[in-house]
This record gives sequence, structure tokens and C-alpha cells, in this order.
Amino acid sequence: MLVYRYYSLQITQHDDFLTQSDRNRIRVEVIPPPRGQIVDRKGRVLAANKPTFVVGVILERSEDSEALIDTLAQRLSLTEPELEAFRERSSRRRPFEAVPLKLGLDDAALASVAVDLHQLPGVVVDAQLTRYYPYGHELGHVLGYVGRVSADDLLELDSERYQGTLHTGKVGLEKRYEPLLHGKPGFQHVETNAHGRVLRVLEKVAPVPGKNLRLYLDLDLQREAVAALGDQRGAVVVLDPLTGGVLAMVSNPSYDANLFVEGISYADYAELRGSLDTPLLNRAVQGQYPPGSTVKPLISLGALAQDFITPEIEIPDPGWYRLPGDDRRYRDWTLRVRGTGHAEMVDLRMAIAESCDTYYYDLAYRMGIDVMAELLQPYGLGQRTGIDTTGEQDGILPSTDWKRTALGEPWYPGETISAGIGQGYMLATPLQLAQAAMVLANKGESFVPSIVHRVDDLTVGGVQRPPIPMDEADWQAVVAGMVDVVHSPRGTAVGISRGIGYQIAGKTGTSQVVSIAQDAIYDEDTISERNRNHGLFVGFAPAENPNIVVAVIAENGGGSSAAYPIARRVIDSWLADESDV
Repeated sequence: MLVYRYYSLQITQHDDFLTQSDRNRIRVEVIPPPRGQIVDRKGRVLAANKPTFVVGVILERSEDSEALIDTLAQRLSLTEPELEAFRERSSRRRPFEAVPLKLGLDDAALASVAVDLHQLPGVVVDAQLTRYYPYGHELGHVLGYVGRVSADDLLELDSERYQGTLHTGKVGLEKRYEPLLHGKPGFQHVETNAHGRVLRVLEKVAPVPGKNLRLYLDLDLQREAVAALGDQRGAVVVLDPLTGGVLAMVSNPSYDANLFVEGISYADYAELRGSLDTPLLNRAVQGQYPPGSTVKPLISLGALAQDFITPEIEIPDPGWYRLPGDDRRYRDWTLRVRGTGHAEMVDLRMAIAESCDTYYYDLAYRMGIDVMAELLQPYGLGQRTGIDTTGEQDGILPSTDWKRTALGEPWYPGETISAGIGQGYMLATPLQLAQAAMVLANKGESFVPSIVHRVDDLTVGGVQRPPIPMDEADWQAVVAGMVDVVHSPRGTAVGISRGIGYQIAGKTGTSQVVSIAQDAIYDEDTISERNRNHGLFVGFAPAENPNIVVAVIAENGGGSSAAYPIARRVIDSWLADESDV
């Protein structure tokens, strides 16, 4: 019997045992690093890692790889994109490296494989950490999201650092801070049997986790801003004027970032991309709107500094303005409401409080577009703020040079009149308006807006911008008008002053979406919803010692009355929270 068994092992079954012996080998496994977490200013987790199961295939250990993949495709209900991703990963794998086939298995899918794992040579089931966003819709645009590493990503990413990593940041903070959030992979030498199962770990080098981000953002305030916007398309940006930190940043409608982690379905993505409400657009930094009358305090400060006006100078206001030698009448918004102007004579304080267009038509004509652009540029209009996220847009600060370069046309005097009330070619993002309001709140001082406060223990926010010299008397004159916007009986935002226990310095704005003929009247009931005016509000509080700056855009809201109640609710929430600290 011994001789027969010896003969069988050495001669008859030699080839089978030789093959199995060759498969019983030591291999190196990569250990992907845990991704850094993202927390709010109070340490509440906004982007976490949760365990999930991944089915992979070691092609060298499968007897018939094509048949094996067909079997797994049926059991796991694999989609064609998942199979295509597997083929793409297989083309760039290392020998004896497990290639992920199905990510994020649920219990049923896991059981369908695990029960017959001994009959599926080459199949491995690993537990890995994947990204999870507890507040998906509420923070989708702020945090961004991670997605599966694609072939295009590999052209930019370090192949050594991303061994074994299945996800990378795609947009938002996840993309902007990808090099810090990712970490460094580790490895282990393992001994496996003929079926590829690990027998023991021979050596292990632990991965280096990614760095954690602590934000300026306050989760409670963010959720309050989301609730305040409700179903209204638009954006809310809230800044800390003492640091430039983003306390809240909302773009509505939003999306659930969790949809993108393991690969969004064609149907879900088509719905997001095809929606008229553009939920993938981060309106806070990518939406570009005519700022309307929110630029009037900025123009006023520039005009005061350059002696175009004084606080006491008054101009006549019949409810319209006419350029010298031109029959066209540029109407004040009060003309359709009251049939006349704001008053027989209007000074600076009244012009700001009641948003007198006629006053700024006259001022813009006397200043000229190039002087106006020169005075507005230091506030950050027409240029990116430098915030630490992706996709930020420049906006437009028009001038004669800009129009000649962009459109190849000369500048006309009537276009200066429109620019004087933040219309025409002028465009700004809600973040730019919030930054400009921060400059006002700080009497010329400001910071680069930042969502992230610290990376682990290293502070990265609070970078100062060049200050704007500002005369105290000029600042007081403009802020007095902005306080009247809310607290004067004829202020354009007096509707939010009821029951208020502090002072808000603010400015309303209404920007046209479609042009209205000279003698026509804007009738909201006859205009389609998406062609109605945008409503805007910028402000800071408390007026004398600001610790919050707010900018609101109510897209197609009809006017500023759709925006300033949102700002009041957000400011109330913040000041109440601060008083409890």
C-alpha cells in the first residue's frame, strides 16, 4: 500500500499536485489607507467611513476566468458598467492581485457568493471601508463626493499611493483636499493555500490614514439654512467676518452624495443631469447672477472716497432718469408702485435705505463705467475668491476693455446706467457678494473665504486679503443707510424687523431675468416662473459688532421679499446659538 501510494503521488497525480503546489505561495497584499474624516466646527462627523464587502477575482487562481465571471455576473446581477470597470481594472493589475468586481455588497449578494466560495477558485471576499455621508442632501455641494477610480483619474494620481484604492475625490472638498484625505497604503506578506485562501500573515506594514478635516461650518446652522430655503431654488452663504470661515453654504436643489460613491445608476444620473432645476450646479460658487441693488453700498463707498458725492448731497427723483440728449427714461422701481419717485430730493442714506435707482443712475453716469469697475474690483467682484473648493466661477465686472475683449464691441452710456444698479453685463456669485459684505462688515478688512479650518492640528483658514482703505465717516454713512434698509419704516426689508432684538445692516436686490420694454410694466402673474426676477439680500449683524455675514439669492423668487426672510431666520439661529455658548 505504501509503494502504491508513493507511485500515485509521484507519477500518476504528479501534474495535479505540482499545479496546486505552485498555487500555494506567498503573495503581497496591499492594504488601502482609511480616508480622513470630515467634521464640523463642533466635531460632528459629516463624512465618515463605513465597512463594506467587496468581491474580487484573482485571475491566476481561476481555472476558467470567463466562465467564473459569467457565474458571478448572474449571482450578483452585475451591470455592464460594472463589468466594463472590472475589465479596465484587470488591464492594469499586478500578477496575483485581486481585481474588484462588485463593490458594496448587501447581505443577500454576500451570501450568494460566500455559500459556495470553496467551489469558486480565485474568488475572494474582502471587507473594506467606503465613504458615507450622514447628511447626504444637506451637505452635497459643500463636501462633494468620492467615486470609483477611473482610467482618467489614474493619469493624474500616483499609481503607488493608490494601489488597492477604489475611490477618489471627484468634486468639492473631497476633490480639493484629495492628497491630504487619501493617506498612504500599507502592505502585508501572506501565505495562501491552493484555493487562494490566506493561511497566515507573515509580515505587515500598517497604512498611514488620511488627514482629518475640521470645518468652520456649523451643522445646525447649515440645516437651518436648508430649512429656510425650503423648496426655493437659490443659495445661502454665511461667513464669519472675523476669519472668513464658511459657517454655512447651501445650494438648492441639492443631491445625495451617497449616490455617487459606488457608482450612480444611469437612470439616477440622467434624472439629475436632465432636471431643469440643475441640482448638480453649486449655485453658491457657480451660479452667476446680476447682483442688482446689492452693489449700491459698494458703489457708494467708492463714490464717497473719490468725492463724487457726500452724504448730504441730494438729487431730484421724479421716478426716472434721462441721459443728456437722450429721450429714453430709465425708470425707478417706485414708478410702477407709487407712480412717482422716492421723494422730491434724495440723499445717500435714503438712496440706500429705499434703494433709489434714480440716485444711482445719476451717480453711475457721472462716475463712468471704468471708474466704477476700478472701485468695485477690490471687493472681489469679477474674480474668484480663492475658496477651497472646486468649480468656482469668476462672475463679470464689466468695463470698456472687458466688452471690447469679450464681445468686440464699444461701450455705450446706457450700459453704464444699468451697471449702476447691478444690472446689464454685471454678474456675481452669492459667495462673491458675501465676501463683499464681509469687507463692509470689517471696515475694509477681509479674509479669503475658507470652508476648512484645520487639517489635523494645522490651521489652514483665516488668510487675510489686502485691506481696502476706508474712511470711518464714509463707512458710518453707508452703514446707516444699510441699517435703515431693515429698521426704517420705508426700508426695503422692513418686513423682517418685527420682534428683532438686534440691528441688521443689509441691502436688498432685485435682478431682472428678462428685459422689459421701456413703457411696459413688470407683471409677475403674466411671466413664466423661470423668467421672474431674482431676489437678493446681503447683510451682517449685529451692525456695530458683526459676527455673521449672509448672502441670499432666491432664484426667480420675484424680488427681494423672497430673500430677506431667509436671511433673518439664519441670523436669528446663529445669534441665538452664540448667546448659548
